[in-house]
Amino acid sequence: MPRSAPRPPKPTAAELDLLRVIWKQGASTAREVHQALQAERPDVQPATVLRLLQVMHGKGLVVRDESQRSHVYAAAHARDALQTNLLDELIQKVFAGSGKALVLAALDGHVSDGERDEIRRLLEESETPATGKGGKRHA
Repeated sequence: MPRSAPRPPKPTAAELDLLRVIWKQGASTAREVHQALQAERPDVQPATVLRLLQVMHGKGLVVRDESQRSHVYAAAHARDALQTNLLDELIQKVFAGSGKALVLAALDGHVSDGERDEIRRLLEESETPATGKGGKRHA
């Protein structure tokens, strides 16, 4: 039986903030991450960002290039892989394993009209020949 790839570690909310910056701008020094993060969190201190990046490196959330004086940090996992891992955990813990319950909760007040229209379009595009009208699969 083939082994599946190890699941990415679970980041804290603060670690996710730093990962979002790194995913957006690519490999960055602690100073660059701090500067980008200041726009949304002006109270965050440079030393806090550096310490978090060091912890994240230890957890395997980021990789560190130590070849330059200022270490450069990059995400160790693709955004999609980490999001999928966190979403799987959320569905299991909060929605008793039901993806449908998650989607219904998300649609109830968390989705704009424009996003709802885009979701409809994506669902229509994803229908396959094995799918009949109304999106129900035939047995």
